[in-house]
Amino acid sequence: MSKSYTVVDDYQDSRLDRWFKQNVINLPHSLIEKIIRQNKIKVNNKKTKSSYRVQSGDLIEIYDISKLKPINKEKKIKYKPKKSELGAYDDYVIENNENFIIINKPSGVPVQSGTKSFRNIIDIIKNTKYFENSKPFIVHRIDKETSGIFIIAKNRKFAQLFTSLFRIRKIHKTYLALVYGKVNNSVKTMRDELVYYESNKKITQKAISHLKIIKSNEGYSFIELNPITGRKHQLRKQLLNIGNPIIGDDKYFLNDRKRIKTKSLMLHAYKIKFMINNVQYNFKAKYNETFENFLNKNF
Repeated sequence: MSKSYTVVDDYQDSRLDRWFKQNVINLPHSLIEKIIRQNKIKVNNKKTKSSYRVQSGDLIEIYDISKLKPINKEKKIKYKPKKSELGAYDDYVIENNENFIIINKPSGVPVQSGTKSFRNIIDIIKNTKYFENSKPFIVHRIDKETSGIFIIAKNRKFAQLFTSLFRIRKIHKTYLALVYGKVNNSVKTMRDELVYYESNKKITQKAISHLKIIKSNEGYSFIELNPITGRKHQLRKQLLNIGNPIIGDDKYFLNDRKRIKTKSLMLHAYKIKFMINNVQYNFKAKYNETFENFLNKNF
């Protein structure tokens, strides 16, 4: 006996195996491959592959899988925000439309919950009026400690679009940073081979960022940064490599330098620009009070 499904717009261009996990039953990838080979999954009455990109309106028929059991997922504990937190996010919203929202993310709050953090942006914002008829989709990263512009898609179509634009480097971000020491005037572009470890495996990735000095003195520099690649902690690592770590960074710093105690990392995602359907979007996010006070005091 078969069961039929029609692909909705939200899943346009999703892989068949991913669509299957989210709409039918969460099975191991190897098992999905097996039942596809056994011709138990058909798209528009044709045999297909797990990598097939489903299209809105596709008819998917599933045969004889009633005895299969789903993977047991660990239940995630959701953060329940207070009413005061929900209202506060009105002050952070830069852009809100039917497809995405852009916020000025506060420093010290992670995007998602993790092993070391509970309170997070997604669990807060999905409970606000901005997501009454939709759910949030994460399309890029921003460190917990970093403040500034953060895009959240409201549907799968725009989540996939933003992900693609980031991948092909069609979304341009500008950061502001306050760093220790006087940055050398000759540094215009930072090029590094950054090292990461995943499951004890060493991974080396090329990182490129452009740098512009806005103000500088013997103690500190106020700089603008344009990352070309998008590596984890890229700007923080690269600035440490040139001897000018970011003020407030407790992870990437020089041991021989006296560190300033501050409430937040002095790294701010200031501007973002991209184009969708021949429409140019440009957004700015004002840096926080801690950043502004340090700037006014030292320059």
